[in-house]
Amino acid sequence: MSAPSKARRLRQLIARPGIIRTLAPHDVFTARILEDAGMEMAFLGGFGVSASAFGVPDVGLTTLSEMTEAVRRMADRLTIPLIADGDTGHGDLHNVARTVRDFESAGASGILLEDQVAPKRCGHFAGKQVVPVEQMVEKLKVALDVRRDPDFVIIARTDVRALEGLDAAIERAVRFGELGADVCFIEAPQSREELARIALEVPFPQLANMLPGGLTPIMSADELEELGFKIVVDPVGSLLVTGQIVRRLAQAMLKSGRTDGMLNEMLGFDEIKELLGLNEISALANKNKK
Repeated sequence: MSAPSKARRLRQLIARPGIIRTLAPHDVFTARILEDAGMEMAFLGGFGVSASAFGVPDVGLTTLSEMTEAVRRMADRLTIPLIADGDTGHGDLHNVARTVRDFESAGASGILLEDQVAPKRCGHFAGKQVVPVEQMVEKLKVALDVRRDPDFVIIARTDVRALEGLDAAIERAVRFGELGADVCFIEAPQSREELARIALEVPFPQLANMLPGGLTPIMSADELEELGFKIVVDPVGSLLVTGQIVRRLAQAMLKSGRTDGMLNEMLGFDEIKELLGLNEISALANKNKK
């Protein structure tokens, strides 16, 4: 019997009791580290790609082709499922269809689609706008219809909390779930009480976004699981930690002219080589010489 696809494994994770704890690697190297550490799935967010690939904020500057290529590179080096940020679907209904198909072909196991007006903004930035609910419903219908693998997961996100309040956000999330979205996601609730209401009133699997320094208070995975959430993700943690460590590395070189004083905060060079698959590459090269 063949092994289940990564999309099937993602669906099995969602169906399994307990909350899925995950992070959003900002590049392929970070993704390899997370998988090696034991993560069961990963999330490729637009913020990480915008920052790491182009050095710009998440304000809708990354194109569909650029995001698809980021998905392809990351999915190719992971054995765990990858959910990719599809933003608004990059345009009208035809663009939504292409986004879903391109991400699926690139190796993603799921996609997140949101109801912001394009160009979108990070969910914790000011100045967001949302499309009418019927427009988002049509986008979700297209996404659900065009996926080739029925196990490919569709996550429906609403940003309406910032504009019309929590009641409107819950109403949209419920509607998206009733339409067939596999996971619902209300972005940027502003209190623990709001998180509790969301978990109670949206009767579908839900994602909680725990962004350090964002609008939503940070709760532990255990607390969120007790409320009823299915997935918890820190969408920028790997980027924030990398930024801090690299800054300290630069300061060490500028101050002392060397960096080995930070060895206790570094992976070993041999460990990096193993993580990147040098042994497998060398074995293949030696095999071909025989």
